[in-house]
Amino acid sequence: MSGPAFLPREDGQRLAYHKTAGETPGVVFLSGYMSDMTGTKAVWLEAQCRARGQAFLRFDYLGHGQSSGAFEEGTIGSWAADAVAALDALTDGPQILVGSSMGGWLMLLTALARPERIAGLIGIAAAPDFTEELMWQRFSPEIRATLERDGLYREPSPYGDQPYTITRRLIEEGRNHLLLGGQIPLTCPVRLLHGMADPDVPYQVSLRLAEALASDDVDVQLVKAGEHRMSEPADLVRLSDTLRSLSEGLRG
Repeated sequence: MSGPAFLPREDGQRLAYHKTAGETPGVVFLSGYMSDMTGTKAVWLEAQCRARGQAFLRFDYLGHGQSSGAFEEGTIGSWAADAVAALDALTDGPQILVGSSMGGWLMLLTALARPERIAGLIGIAAAPDFTEELMWQRFSPEIRATLERDGLYREPSPYGDQPYTITRRLIEEGRNHLLLGGQIPLTCPVRLLHGMADPDVPYQVSLRLAEALASDDVDVQLVKAGEHRMSEPADLVRLSDTLRSLSEGLRG
């Protein structure tokens, strides 16, 4: 596969992306925290969309993957701005946003910023408000003190050798984008997939999200044995089936 293309930003940074031309509704994949566009789900969906002639975009937020920038400088707001910039510059017509984990929060923020462009949403272990509820509120007094003192905490990751880098800026800025405390004024179709064995984002988050969304067309699929990444073969088939069904429904 050839290397990525790059979208220049006004500040001199650039977003790496892979774009597949095709019919609408197009699909935009939003990856998770410290993940990137080379992940299993992104590449799988790209192949599925290419096979049926559907437009597809995957990209890296600043500080992730092959994009420029330092991860430690990123925030929920800045990464959501990356997603909006990619949507604006690299896609045409109605789009389905597919967000994994943190990407599920960013897809909601992107849809709120550009509701007229969004035909539907698919969340995979979507994690709105995770910086507050799943990080800060769960941190021990010692971890909180480290963040307050050093502005940075590195947490061992169960998904690789590289620890999670968590900054005080990420926590504090994330409070500007919390969504689960009230109604989320999105009315497009939404599909939420979540593993009940997810050790990182409780599946109840997807149930709360379904309740908070203004849309009446919200389906939640709970997978009893499913874990956080939802990247097992059966999970990928479920994801592609969900996307295909939603896409066909939107085309009428």
